[in-house]
Order: sequence, then structure tokens, then C-alpha cells
Amino acid sequence: MLLTFIAVYLVISIGIGLYAAKRVKNTADYAVAGRSMPLAVVIAMTFATWFGSETVLGVSARFVQGGLGSVVEDPVGASMCLILVGLFFAYKLYQKNLITIGDYYRQRYGKVIEITCSIIIMVSYLGWVAAQITALGLVFNLLTQGQISTSAGMVLGTAIVLVYTLYGGMWSVAMTDFIQMIVIALGLIAIAWFASDLAGGAGKVMALAQEKGSLKLFPTGGIGDWIPFIAAAVTMMLGSIPQQDVFARVMSSKNAKTAVRGPVIGGILYFLFALVPMFVVMAAVLIMPETTNALLKDDPQKVLPTLVMEKMPLLLQIAFFGALLSAIMSTASATLLAPSTTFVENILRNIKPSMSDAATLKAMRWSVLVFTALVLTYALSMQGTSIYDLVSGAYQITLVGAFVPLVFGLYWKRATTQGAVLSIVLGVGTWLAFLSISSLAELFPAQLAGLIAALIGMFAGTLLPQAIADKKGHVHHFTGSSYD
Repeated sequence: MLLTFIAVYLVISIGIGLYAAKRVKNTADYAVAGRSMPLAVVIAMTFATWFGSETVLGVSARFVQGGLGSVVEDPVGASMCLILVGLFFAYKLYQKNLITIGDYYRQRYGKVIEITCSIIIMVSYLGWVAAQITALGLVFNLLTQGQISTSAGMVLGTAIVLVYTLYGGMWSVAMTDFIQMIVIALGLIAIAWFASDLAGGAGKVMALAQEKGSLKLFPTGGIGDWIPFIAAAVTMMLGSIPQQDVFARVMSSKNAKTAVRGPVIGGILYFLFALVPMFVVMAAVLIMPETTNALLKDDPQKVLPTLVMEKMPLLLQIAFFGALLSAIMSTASATLLAPSTTFVENILRNIKPSMSDAATLKAMRWSVLVFTALVLTYALSMQGTSIYDLVSGAYQITLVGAFVPLVFGLYWKRATTQGAVLSIVLGVGTWLAFLSISSLAELFPAQLAGLIAALIGMFAGTLLPQAIADKKGHVHHFTGSSYD
């Protein structure tokens, strides 16, 4: 019965996505839904895209083991990212009427930075999409009680998401996200309510969390504890900002006001609903202590679905897996689309600048197909890596490579192409050096070292050439992308 309901839900989701595909007439429709989305849909897209497998399975598993301090990357940093996008980036970027975030780098710094940052952004999606595919495999394995292997479930789930994303692009993502947000919200609230009753009340659950020290967010030690905490916080808080999926939601808004409000409200809702799986998994410790302890040693990601399967009635099982699949599919569809549109718009069009709009649209669909195959292969090869680690690791490269040129390009008029080049070289180079040399990584977090190096590169690359020119008596003329 459970499988039947889930199958029906999946068919309905595919149907909605394919129906939305009828609205796609050109690349703007496919990439940013024609810049026509109202506030409610932008909020839903922002929330549903962020609320993925790591929120339900990964965050809850981390929280029950290490408390709030261990999930500072997500949901704390992730929700702050959306709020920062709305407050400081949405209005400025919306006014530029762009298709991708890569278009901004081209306008501000030129084609070299456009292509470089676009590649960085595309690479970052491997881990994020792989996390969703991994979760799909886990869900289908649990639903069929092992009859479908995790690997086969990953292939099946990917095929389902691919069908409507391939044809409908952002229109399909928008319409399915709106429905999936409702399913996520209602499903998780119902699960939390029932879990609270099983555990003896919300007060007992909160008392247990307090007793275990799970509600402590900030470190209590010295600088040795604070540095890793800050590094974890900024990874998603800042590293997620220069991302095409976030940018696409801003650009799909019907006006600038919607573009600003949507991410802010979506970010607040995301944080509030991310607390629900954490509450439920803490309740599981009270409801089934022996099973929970065993799963914590084996695979903490299974605690929440096991609680639902063993202790809750069929209706709530349907609600949970409907919400979980909604969370995964909404994130997966958006993160398959984002790197594909980035590749076509910012790399392929530089190779073939004379492409027509129809040819560009066709290329975007082919890119979605090819990127999906690549990510599925990557996800299968990374089996055994936790969902949370796959997601959090994905944003380090954008943090050290793409974040600084974006911020300084928008807020520092003196920023030049030379500064952007040196920022990327030093940021990514330092990050890779710290990752490859274990002794360095033990001394200081790689992503924080890379971010500091990127900042130094931006200032040095911008100011030193200007200082040299000043000594030679040259006059600077600001052209919009650099000083001459």
C-alpha cells in the first residue's frame, strides 16, 4: 500500500513537470521561467530547492550525534546564505537582466573570468547533486525493504527527476517545487506531532536535548575550537551565494521587490523547518533507544526513516516518504538544471557565439542529460560518503574561487580583472595546497585559508598595478570592468 501511494505521487510529480514544459518557448523560459514568478512561487522554489536530502537525513543524523554546533554549515549557514542573497545581492543582480551568474562575471571582468568561474560553479554541483541521488537510492532501498538495491534506486530516482527537468527546465522546477513545498511542510509537521506523542511530549524531547548538550551552537573552548566553527559556518553561508540555482530563483522573479523578498522569506522558512527533523530524531532516542543506538553506530542517516517505518501508521509513512521524496526531487531537479544552463550560456556560447536561441535551448537539454549521467556515475563511485559531507564539501570551491570576485565586483568599483584573476588563482591554489598536504589541513581549515588568500589576491591584483601606474604618472580610466 505504501509503495502504491508513493508510486502514484511520483507519477503525479512527473505529470506536473511535463505539463509545465508546455510553457517553454525559448532559453529564457527554460533557464529562468521567463522572469515571471510571483512571490509565493519564488519562496517555494527557494525553500524547496534548499530543503534536500541533507536537511532531512544528513542534518538530523549529524545533530543527534553532535548537537547544533555540528550542523552550523547546514541549516544555520545555508539559511543565512539565502537571507544574505536577498538583502545584499538580489536587487543588484536582478537589475542586470542576466540568464546565468556567469553572465555577470563576463560583464564585470571579461570572458576569461566568466569561463573560469562558470567551471568552478559547475564542479561544485557534483557533490550536491550526488547527495540527492544517494538519498534517492537509500529511500527506494528502504521502501522496498531491500528488494531494490541502493545503486538501482539511485538509477531509478535519477531517471524520474531527469524526465521532467529535461523537458520543462525552470518552469517544471517552479511548478513541482510549489507542490513539493506544501507536501514537505504538512508531512513533517504531522510526523513531528506524532513523534512527540510517542516520546511522551515535546517537553521530554527538549529536556533530553538539553541534557545531552545538543542545543549548544557556539564553541565553549578557545581559538582552536572557534576557527573550525567559523570555517564550517562560512562554507555554505558564503560559498552558496555564487551559485546558479540561487541566481536562477532571483532572476525568475517578476520584479526586483519579489527577487529581494523571496530568498529572505525562503531562508527563514528553511531554517524553521530544518529544526523539525532534528526534533524527530531526538524523539527517536526516547521512542526506540536500542534501535537508535545500533543505527548510530551503523548508519545514522537511517534513524529517521526507521522510526517512521517501525513506529508510525501507514498514513504518516506516506506523509514522511512523500515529504522526503519531495525534498530530494526538488533539490535534484534544480541542481541538474543549474550547471547545464551555465555550461551552455557561459562556455559553449563562447565557443559557438552564433548559436540561435533554438539551438541554445536544444543544447541546454542535451547538457542536462549529459550532466545527469556524469553525476550519477560520480554518486555511484562515492557510495559510503555521508550525504551531509557530500553537500558541505561541494561549496568549498565556490567559496575560495567565485565568492570574492562576485562581492567585490558588486561593491568595490576599483576591482579589476587582474584582481579577479589573482583572487581565483590564490584562493583555489591555497585551498588545493591545504587539501593535499595533511599537515597544513591539520593546522588550519583549507576553505578558510583559501578564502583569506582570495581576499589578498583581489586587493593585491587590483591595487598593485594601479600603484605602479600612479608612480609612472599614468591616469586611470574606469571602463566598467577594469582600470586602464
